[in-house]
Amino acid sequence: MRLWNLVLTSAVTVVMGSVALSAQAGRGAQPSPPCGPGLPATSTSVDRQSRCFELRTYTVREGSSIDLLHKRFRDSTSALFRKHGMTIVGYWQSVSKPNTMIYLLSYKDNVARDASWAAFNTDPDWVKTRTEMVVNVQIEAELMTATDYSPLK
Repeated sequence: MRLWNLVLTSAVTVVMGSVALSAQAGRGAQPSPPCGPGLPATSTSVDRQSRCFELRTYTVREGSSIDLLHKRFRDSTSALFRKHGMTIVGYWQSVSKPNTMIYLLSYKDNVARDASWAAFNTDPDWVKTRTEMVVNVQIEAELMTATDYSPLK
C-alpha cells in the first residue's frame, strides 16, 4: 500500500451512504482539496501537471459479500463511472485481506472529481443498483498527485 502513498493531499475514511470526500458535491458538501494540474507545490517532488488520482479501498463488513461487491462493480458501477467521466486506472483484490477490494480512478482535477461523484451519486441507475445489490463496506479514499519521477501522471 505504501507504493500508492506518493504525495497525499487528503485522506478520509467513510461508510457507504456518505461516499468519500465530497462525493456529494452539489448537495451542500465541501469541495475536495485542490488536486490536479497547477497544484501548489507541497514538495519539490510533486509533478505540477499530474492528474488527480483517487485511491479507494473497500473493506466488506461481516455479513456482506466481497463477491457481490465485485459483481456490482463488474455489472454496473464501472459503466456508471465511465458515463460520469471517471477514468478507471485499475481494480485489485487484496491477497492478504480477502474481504478488501482496492481501485484507482483519475480525473483532470478536483473540480472534475467532485462533479463526477455528484452526478454518479444521483444517477437513477446507481440508486437502483445500490438498492438491489446492498453491500456493507467501509471506504477509505485518498486523493493523490504524482511525483515528478512517477511513470504514471
